[in-house]
Amino acid sequence: MVSHFMGRIVAGLCLLTAVACAPLAERSGSSMVGWPSPNFDERRPNFVILHFTSNKSVEPALHTLSSPASGVSSHYLIARDGTTYALVDERKRAWHAGVSYWGGSRDLNSASIGIELDNDGEEPYAEPQIVVLLALLGELKRKYAIPAANFLGHSDVAPRRKGDPGRYFPWQRLAGQGYGLWCEPPYSAQPQSTADDVLLAALGYDVADIDAAIGAFRLHFTPRSETRRLTTEDHALIHCLLEKRRN
Repeated sequence: MVSHFMGRIVAGLCLLTAVACAPLAERSGSSMVGWPSPNFDERRPNFVILHFTSNKSVEPALHTLSSPASGVSSHYLIARDGTTYALVDERKRAWHAGVSYWGGSRDLNSASIGIELDNDGEEPYAEPQIVVLLALLGELKRKYAIPAANFLGHSDVAPRRKGDPGRYFPWQRLAGQGYGLWCEPPYSAQPQSTADDVLLAALGYDVADIDAAIGAFRLHFTPRSETRRLTTEDHALIHCLLEKRRN
């Protein structure tokens, strides 16, 4: 009876004060009093995760990303012709990264905006699509003050499972406009040797599977390289990227 009475009071307060109220949780054997506070705001995303759809056209991706049965979504989908579909409110948690990790964070869905790009993974990205993407990234960076280093690919945050946005994605072009990190050779020589896993972990990668981490790093920064281990030049590249992030 008391719980029901308090629930009615809380509902009244919500209506009178326009305070956003979550339903009172049912707690067995305990007394809970709802006392709404106006002191809150929306969660602010701090990452942008980029994906490709792996489809030949935008229609199958739209169906998958909006179907209750699929269990996946993204905040935006950009078609090859530049048409942008807004699917999930930026302040809400979309289901695009899955099991993920970057720099200590193990739930990128809760801290990121996911953008799907209409691309099958085996083709260069269409110019109208990239132009629109750059404009969208600019808006997101300004709105949420997202650091340049926090524009990442799905393969970066899920190296064991994912390979998107793939080897054709123009990371260098994006980084040139402040969305991601990039370094061009020649790199400054690094006098002391550091283990591969230490360097990649410092950059943000999950190094539990070092081969997967190296593969994800190569896909993003050196897609033409086929060596299975990091070279001395790779180490110098990572040091350069870390320095850019610090600055």
